[in-house]
Amino acid sequence: MARLIGAPVHRVRVLALSAVLCAALLPLGGCLGGDIARRRSAPQAALTPPVEIPQSDASQAAPAPAGPGPVTPMASAGPRIGAGSIKVGLILPLTGQGSTVGNAMRNAAQLAFEEAQQPDLTLLVEDDRGTPEGAREATQDALRQGAEIVLGPLFAGSVQSAAAVAKAAGKPVIGFSTDVTVAAPNVYLLSFLPQPEVDRVVEESVAGGKRSFAALIPETAYGNAVEAAFREAVGRRGARVAAVERYPEGNPGPAVARLARVIIGPGATADALFIPETAEAMPAVAAALSKAGFAPARVRPVGTALWNEPALFALPALQGGHFAAPDRGGFSAFSGRYQARFGAAPPRVTSLAYDAVTLAAALARQYGSQRFAEPTLTNGAGFAGVDGTFRFRPDGQSERALAVYEIRNNAATPVSPAPRVLAKPGI
Repeated sequence: MARLIGAPVHRVRVLALSAVLCAALLPLGGCLGGDIARRRSAPQAALTPPVEIPQSDASQAAPAPAGPGPVTPMASAGPRIGAGSIKVGLILPLTGQGSTVGNAMRNAAQLAFEEAQQPDLTLLVEDDRGTPEGAREATQDALRQGAEIVLGPLFAGSVQSAAAVAKAAGKPVIGFSTDVTVAAPNVYLLSFLPQPEVDRVVEESVAGGKRSFAALIPETAYGNAVEAAFREAVGRRGARVAAVERYPEGNPGPAVARLARVIIGPGATADALFIPETAEAMPAVAAALSKAGFAPARVRPVGTALWNEPALFALPALQGGHFAAPDRGGFSAFSGRYQARFGAAPPRVTSLAYDAVTLAAALARQYGSQRFAEPTLTNGAGFAGVDGTFRFRPDGQSERALAVYEIRNNAATPVSPAPRVLAKPGI
């Protein structure tokens, strides 16, 4: 069960709706899918800290095949979900770019509302058409109707536009973009950001005895973001960066050759190789490493949740490699309930909309007029949702409790479970 961890007040447990669940998972956004939960009892009423966000018990799960399912139409096509006194804007791409995912996220919001026992919320669902201009107009519409907080949008440019409008009105935003450059005070990102993944896998590697890290990093925006996080994480853990090589997309060979002196052969000075590459581009990197004689048994490959693709698990250069990602159980249970409710497997990022709505409902129940205030949203103890414990930092970025998985024999197996409690902020 997941919980919203806050002030030391009495506990109220919330269990998921009863359903027969069987679904395929769609790995999206670099996270693991897996088991599907069976039956649970209906959720109870109040949500108070620590709050347990409704989801089925992963310990009762049965394996399900990976793979996408069709996204069904919205459960109800109206512009509102609920009729409570507290209004919340939900800005999503319901038409245009990203509309398939946007409509699935609306479904997830509907599911969250239902499983929170019809809270005192009205979700003002607005279509941003997948554009910054649409996001600006949608946010204005939601605020005109009395929205106290904005959930969404999905794309970075849209979050920026929505945030400009919301901040002018003194209202916070919980966006779903993975671009950390759009985070800011009162503009929080409830998404899978690379820095927590880098921190976690470096932490686990150092704890396992790795002391010297090399890196092969693509010349992409993502590569730029993770390089800084990588250097910081390695230094903070008392290890060293032996060498870093960058390479243009699709051409890792020359960079591998330049790095060979520290990662290949008996004279290798690195004992871990960081490769923050996408599932689509990783086969070319792995092939270049294998051709150069790279031995993953000697120098461990490490990466981010982008590695969470079954297609990568058979690559020889990645055998024994470690990567960080959310624990699979929570999403598996959520996916099953979504499947039972809407008849299709949800895209991976739909859990963000579910958690955002459930969080809004929980805060509204517990914190009265301070429900969406900055100290409430940045509670250092954090909150718990579908993908484990998370918290918002004052700068708008988020931190997550992540598991570490090892790639071996065509599978990814957890070798370090996600912690239930996050470390104190700043540690």
